[in-house]
Amino acid sequence: MSLVDSPLPFSKLRTANGLLFLSGELPIPERGAVPEGIAAQTDLTLSRIGASLGSVGLGLADVVQVTVHLARQEDFAEFNSVYRRHFSAPYPTRTTVVAQLLLPLAAVEITVIAALRSPH
Repeated sequence: MSLVDSPLPFSKLRTANGLLFLSGELPIPERGAVPEGIAAQTDLTLSRIGASLGSVGLGLADVVQVTVHLARQEDFAEFNSVYRRHFSAPYPTRTTVVAQLLLPLAAVEITVIAALRSPH
């Protein structure tokens, strides 16, 4: 089921005041199971975020703020290693917390805010 068809009470994407807000993204593949390990899950989650942004003509370079929820504090260093492959300087601002996630097999959930591009 896509979030478009989801009965859950939230929007996947919203825009306001020149910003795009993307709801929390989890490492859920189109087909198959949630991958094992923080590296694979982070890569998948950031790829899914990139695809969502791409659907409205944006990319990860447009992201200005990231909120990360990690299930395990010990995954922080490995998470950062993968994160650096997806973002470059100037990096978005970021908050990272350790939290129990709703999807039992998920090690990470990521929310982003992106700046909309000015029409030319």
